[in-house]
Amino acid sequence: MFTALGSALHGRRRASLLLTLLITVLAAVFGGSVGDRLTNGLSDYDDPGGGNVVARETITRATGIDSQQGYLLLVRTDEQLRGAGAPPAAVTAAVRLLKDRPEVERVVDYSADPALISRDGHSTVVVGAVRPMAEPETKAAEQELQRAVKDDPALNGRAWLGGATPGHVQVAQVSDTDLAEAEGLATPVILIALFLVFRGLVAALVPLLGAVVSLLLTMAGLRIATTAMDVSTGAMSLAFALGLGLSIDFGLLIVTRYREELAEHGPGAEALRRTVATAGRTVLFSALTVAAALLAIMVFPHPYLRSMGLAGVITVVSAALFALLGLPALLAVLGHRINALAPRRWQRSAAAGQATAGRWHRLASAVMRRPAVFTLVATAVLLLVASPLTGVRFTGVDPTSLPKDISAGQVAARLGGDFGEIATSPFQIVLDTADDTGLQEYARRVAAVPGVESVGEPQRLDAGHWEIDAVLAGNPLDGPALRAGERVQDVAAPVTARFTGTTADFLAQRGSIADRLPLAFGVLAGVTVLLLFAFSGSVLLPLLALVMNLLSTGAAFGFLVWVFQDGNLGFAAHSGLETTTPVLVFALAFGLSTDYNVFLLGRIKEARAAGRGDREAVADGLAQIGSTVTSAAALFCVAVGALAMSRLVFVQELGLGAAFSVLLDATVVRALLVPALMALLGSATWWAPGPLRRLHAALRLDRMEGPAAPEPAPVPEPAAAPAAERVRRPVA
Repeated sequence: MFTALGSALHGRRRASLLLTLLITVLAAVFGGSVGDRLTNGLSDYDDPGGGNVVARETITRATGIDSQQGYLLLVRTDEQLRGAGAPPAAVTAAVRLLKDRPEVERVVDYSADPALISRDGHSTVVVGAVRPMAEPETKAAEQELQRAVKDDPALNGRAWLGGATPGHVQVAQVSDTDLAEAEGLATPVILIALFLVFRGLVAALVPLLGAVVSLLLTMAGLRIATTAMDVSTGAMSLAFALGLGLSIDFGLLIVTRYREELAEHGPGAEALRRTVATAGRTVLFSALTVAAALLAIMVFPHPYLRSMGLAGVITVVSAALFALLGLPALLAVLGHRINALAPRRWQRSAAAGQATAGRWHRLASAVMRRPAVFTLVATAVLLLVASPLTGVRFTGVDPTSLPKDISAGQVAARLGGDFGEIATSPFQIVLDTADDTGLQEYARRVAAVPGVESVGEPQRLDAGHWEIDAVLAGNPLDGPALRAGERVQDVAAPVTARFTGTTADFLAQRGSIADRLPLAFGVLAGVTVLLLFAFSGSVLLPLLALVMNLLSTGAAFGFLVWVFQDGNLGFAAHSGLETTTPVLVFALAFGLSTDYNVFLLGRIKEARAAGRGDREAVADGLAQIGSTVTSAAALFCVAVGALAMSRLVFVQELGLGAAFSVLLDATVVRALLVPALMALLGSATWWAPGPLRRLHAALRLDRMEGPAAPEPAPVPEPAAAPAAERVRRPVA
């Protein structure tokens, strides 16, 4: 199959390139508007079938107010604010501004709630409750309010706009700005690194071209998805980082193999056929395993997680399509020119490649001489790095996580530092009942719960529902409020009770994610095992991959706890990791770990097929692919790690967690743990029960490799230096 594909692409290389160009242009035109259709609200983090959503919708129908949206105008005055007397001009202007807005249903100031005055008496918050608004309307409203504050002499320099609705809009703006800056900084760094790895400018530009194509295809795919579902703003950040990283991975693998085949067979069809039959097959299985890991995210009902999973799958497919169809055609057209624009000394010299291959061979041989020791050491290192995970805590996304250089972040910071307990987000209890029988007693029991500051009187919502509001101690997403919220939910209610508000919504989100984790892991593990069995023909290798991936992802989580929760490496300490971060990092890290595992196993299988012994095959495989995997991992770390430059904490967590996991996998796992475990198992590494072996043979999965690879010459030990000249030089 892959041999035929290589022949077809070589024979129709110009037509294939023109078709790729045409599809890319159409994708750019169609997908260019995707940014205007992305969502960024708290509802993106809800389980649509959760009881908190039902409670919130009940309140919205009865009152016309959306509790997940709203405005907070923070006003600073020279006068001392008091509950009685005429308010200062700035406060009057703020109240009038919000009352004049068509979407505002209710305005509350300090005359109705003295808690809205700061501790020093010179600041106050004016609260504007709003009706439900769609995404385009929120953006327009935020811009109009910011302009109105700036144009009003009484408010300019004295008032700052915050709250849920401006926070959502500004998060999207920050995300877009940070993504553009990350692209601008990461791309030249990656280009320089690619030039050093490939030793040529033309070869270095090829993976970046693949990244552009895959990103444009992904944007078009997400644009289509927006017609059927909500797609979160975060999807674009993931698409950029993953598209760039995978395009480099796939491009590095295929271009490196093509240059090897080019040196041996010349620029004809044979070099391309062998490249597609070997590296192309590896890319296909690699892409399938990464896509499977990201597909597992879509078992979660939350729009944010589903859109991230979908964006990941579309990005992987896009990168793989270019690597398997567009890139081989481009290589066929370029031929020897793939080595153009490179220093001649680099083109002539094979010493560097021989030395690199020799170092990897010696490392693998040294590890396999003491496999038990290296297995224990590598496992101990991973467990040590993972140890902070025992104290992990989780939190949600709220305005306190916004950067302080935007107005919503400033308002959130001042509310937390300058004010007492403000009931801007109470714990709302919606009860299904037509009358208030037993509700007073229930409210008293709720008020007696530790951590509950106050409880309001039961209020009728409609003919079939009542509402009771409880104010919890502390920030709604901090530990004390979360524990109090859990205790309130445990209080026996006289009728069916549902809970909403910031604290209740987070508790519902956390519970929903926990409920779906077993299914997600089952899908991820099951598909990964099947794909790795199809690739390797072994049952033990997929199981080993699961164990190693769990160790490396666990270490990545421990690192995130140490950095963000404990406050290290210059990052401020936070109350916990954002709840969706472990899901996304686990899927990304798991898929990418399997990705590099496939890269390595492909070369080891070739060495075994050429007649090498089990240990020799491992050493030769690592010698041939070690530098490629390391280079790919380092470049991927730059691409994904660029997200850590974001001003949004949950984006920083995703970027740094994925980058650190890839770094661990390419060093501790691939260089030490894999050779050690394969040496311990010996020929049993490739074991499979008889029926499965026959199934693998019947499906002709190994036949997909195409022509048998030439026997790789053994990479010598230091004492046999003259024989090193027989080693085929890895170009990268």
